[in-house]
Parts: sequence; C-alpha cells; structure tokens
Amino acid sequence: MQFSEFRLHPLLLKTIDHLGFTQATEIQQFAIPSALQGADLIASSKTGSGKTLAYLLPLLNRLFYNRALSKRDPRGVILAPTRELANQVYAQVRLFTANTQYSAAKLIGGDNFNDQAKKLRSNPKIIVATPGRLADHLSHRHVFLNGLEMLVFDEADRMLDLGFIEQLTAIHKQADHRKRQTLMFSATMDNLDVVKMGQQFLNQPKRIAVGEANQPHQDIQQSFYLSDGYPHKLKQLAHLVSLHPQEQIIVFTATRDSTQELAKFLQENGKDATFLSGDMTQAKRNQELDGFARGRSQVLISTDVASRGLDLRNVGAVINFDLPKFAEEYVHRIGRTGRAGFKGVAYSLVSKRDWPSFELLQAFLQQSITFENIEGLAAKFNGIKPQAKNESSQGKDKKSSTSKAAGNRKKTVSKPKKQVNLVKPKIDLDAPPMRKK
Repeated sequence: MQFSEFRLHPLLLKTIDHLGFTQATEIQQFAIPSALQGADLIASSKTGSGKTLAYLLPLLNRLFYNRALSKRDPRGVILAPTRELANQVYAQVRLFTANTQYSAAKLIGGDNFNDQAKKLRSNPKIIVATPGRLADHLSHRHVFLNGLEMLVFDEADRMLDLGFIEQLTAIHKQADHRKRQTLMFSATMDNLDVVKMGQQFLNQPKRIAVGEANQPHQDIQQSFYLSDGYPHKLKQLAHLVSLHPQEQIIVFTATRDSTQELAKFLQENGKDATFLSGDMTQAKRNQELDGFARGRSQVLISTDVASRGLDLRNVGAVINFDLPKFAEEYVHRIGRTGRAGFKGVAYSLVSKRDWPSFELLQAFLQQSITFENIEGLAAKFNGIKPQAKNESSQGKDKKSSTSKAAGNRKKTVSKPKKQVNLVKPKIDLDAPPMRKK
C-alpha cells in the first residue's frame, strides 16, 4: 500500500516523498487508517516494523486538519521508555514539523530541567517525553494537558517493565477527557500489565497485531557460534567485524565495563569503534549516538540501553558478544539491523557462561538452533548436554532401596515393646492412570 493512498495532508505526503518512503509497512497499513478515523488503538508488531510513523502521521494529520481544543496546551504527547528512543522520535517530529507553525519540545532526564520549563512556556504543540520527566513538569505546573488531543504510548510494555506505572497514571489523569485519542504500541499483547493498562487508559480500542513478538524479521540472517570464553570471543569478534568493512555494526555485551574494553580492543585492531555506557552523561551519550548515526564510527558497543527503538538504518550487522539475560531482548537487539526492508545479519557467541541464556532463548524462539564454525576458530566447548538418567542404574537403585525398606520393616515389626500395624494400601484396579504433573 502506498502512502499516497492514505488521506494525509499534502505537506505530510511531500515530506514522506522527500524522505524516500513510498510503501507503507504492514503495521502502518493497519494502524494509520484506524487512527485517522479517531479510534483508540492497541497495536503490537515486531521491532523495526515502522511503528513510529504509524502513530506520528495520524497525530500530525490531526494537527493540520482539526481545530485545537486549547490555545495553550499541547495537542499531542508521545511517551517513550528511554531517553534514546525519545531522542529518535523527537528527530522524526522535527523533520515533519519543519517549516510549519507547529513547534515541539523534548522532555527527558539528563537535560536541564529549567531550560525545559522555559521551552514549555512557549506552548509547544507536540511533546516527546519520558514518563518520569513529564510527570515532574506536571507536578510543578509547568504544563497542563486539559486540551490534549492525542496521547501516544510507544513501547508501553517497556515503560511498565521500568516501573513507570505511577507516572503513566498521573499523566493519564491530567488528560482524561472524552475527546482524547489514545494510541498504545507494544512489542506484545500477551503482557497482562499491558492489557490492564489498556483497559484503564483507552476507550473501546481497536486491536492490531502484526507478526509474532518472539519471531525476528525474515530479513535478518542469524548465525550462532560456540565459544571457549572471553579471549576466544575477542578473536571471533575481530573476525566477524572484518566481514563487514563497509557496514556499521552494533555489538551488545552484558556489562558496562565490557563496552569500553571491547571498543578499546577494536580500536587497537584498526577499527573506528565507540561505546555507550550507563554512567555517561546524557550529553555524552547523545554525542556518541549522533556520531555513529552520521557514520563517524563503524562499530558501536553497547549494553541493552540501545537495544530498543533506535532507528539506525545503516546497521548491517549485530553481534551478541554476550547473550541477553532475558530472551525477549534478543529479538530487540537484532532488530537494530534489517530495518525498513533492508537485509541484516545477526551473530551470537555462546560460551559455557551463556548456556543458560541460550537454552531460554531457544525455548522462546520455539526452534532448534544449530551452530556454525569460523574456520580456524573452532571452539573446544561443545555445549552442555542434558544428563540422561541410566535406566539400569535406576532399576538397581530402586531394587536396593526396596530391599532396604523391607529390611527396615521386618526390623520394626520384630520389636517386642512397640507393636506396629502394617496396613497394605488398597489398589483400585479400575481407576484411571494418574497424570504426570
């Protein structure tokens, strides 16, 4: 379906054409028409499926065509779970509102609170925010949401995982009126907390589910390699990075310390590498991400801070130096490549330490994973096989324990001072067999 088939404002279609978008993704084909009709939505789809435009275009179209409910209050609020995703969404908003009368504000932790309050006094029509920072400004009465027309929850499941339910509820109550339209996007609809939130915040929402949350994109080729540990992983990492000399790569690791170590290792091997760490200032993190997005470095090392929401289109490969603790994060990690119809590659290194996470991942993906080998870098570690119980030894143990128990019973009955009545259990031959739990 072409974007030109939607009833969008000419200025939006012009910007879409300028950005090179022509064909709407599946989630956009289903979500945009319903949102344009004014319906509340609960939508889920795989990461990298184009969810941002699925809510941004209806929001902007509403601003262009509809009269505002209030002259001072923001008309649209977009909530994102992380600063990185909020920055990404804000950049998209700025692209579409350039050369229009509609201004936007970004409210995230790490940026100067007073500067944000000053920006709010100019009455921006769109606010992109993290829940905690917007709730702070509401409590300080820097902004009011009485005239809010559209409230968007981007990655609602992630916001709930991060413990923002109190702030989300406060924001909802500030804009709880019958003319508000609410769009909720989540990686999955199976999350009970997301369901409860939808029942509380939305009005008779339409439900849209595209694809399965536990299945990565078909445009991503996945490869798994066994590893003998950290030194061996370093050699494998250097080889895999060398396979993509003209493409950008994101490497995910388990700890903040490893991000800096791996970046230094790759730099010493002649690669332009940078890293993200949780203890960086927000300004520094923005600087590193912006530099990577502009192509100033080839490799970005990160923990799961950057695994959701970032739309970095030139990423040709993702390398899981360590497997994620939670299987769901694997799908979000590798979703940083293969975006918007492009092909991508995902490599995962699995050592003995990663094996419990690997077993959880295999169960989550509901498929059997086979390992590949890198020539000259084959691992000695061959996985951990489940221990099969030996039936003959079980029989011997059972016989031995039975004999022992029988001997104990005889011994007990023969005691003269204490008489024990042995009652044989009654067996119902017609009873159905017991189910195994």
